[in-house]
Amino acid sequence: MDFSEISARGLVLLGCGKMGGALLAGWLRGGLNPASVFVVDPMPSEWLRAQGVHINQPLPENPAFVLLAVKPQMMAAALPSVASHGNGTTVFLSIAAGWPIHTFETALGGQSPIIRAMPNTPAAVGHGISALIGNAHTTAAQLDLAEALLSAVGQTVRLDDESQMDAVTAVSGSGPAYVFHLIETLAAAGSAQGLPADLAMKLARATVAGAGHLAESADEDPAQLRINVTSPGGTTAAALAVLMDPDTGFPNLLPRAVKAAADRGRELGA
Repeated sequence: MDFSEISARGLVLLGCGKMGGALLAGWLRGGLNPASVFVVDPMPSEWLRAQGVHINQPLPENPAFVLLAVKPQMMAAALPSVASHGNGTTVFLSIAAGWPIHTFETALGGQSPIIRAMPNTPAAVGHGISALIGNAHTTAAQLDLAEALLSAVGQTVRLDDESQMDAVTAVSGSGPAYVFHLIETLAAAGSAQGLPADLAMKLARATVAGAGHLAESADEDPAQLRINVTSPGGTTAAALAVLMDPDTGFPNLLPRAVKAAADRGRELGA
């Protein structure tokens, strides 16, 4: 990863919670000099204090990037602290849900290069996926560098239009919570069939994690993988008859859940 521009100009991390911390850890693992990172956070953790980065100190005059990683409800109060870097060559990279690019252009200046991204929580273990899109003032090189920064915690995809971001948030941004709930309910179902709770949870966790890894690494698509494990008239077929029921199963439930998340994203961004 080429951090030469960041090393020369500095990177500001506005907020260092779980996602900001995961990104910072990925950058440091990738060779970024801690001395080039300036973190603004009202309650720095002990982990953060041990990383050798600047914490709540004066910011560089013209940082290469300002990564906006505060919670969406805190963004309006936090932006004035970095607004002086707007309308220049500093790139603002936001990972806040529900904050569209035009809102940042209003707060930071209409000529500011602004990139909106949506990572997800598996970034904490290096298996996240982030979608990103830049405004008209963002150069190809700036997008490439933003993608490199986000790649420190997983895969990246670029969007064709910002209107796709609410659907991305609903599928991959919020999606880990759906999977975690699947693990919860699968373990509870195992317990209901007579398994000890700790054993049921261990089986559920490993099964979901293993299936996800297989789905990502196999040549077959998920539909074929499902067919591969389903013997006609067998136990898996019996379960799938329930889960694939068009009225009460996943085909009805998941689209409703994803739509609810996407609709809420649009409301937050209005």
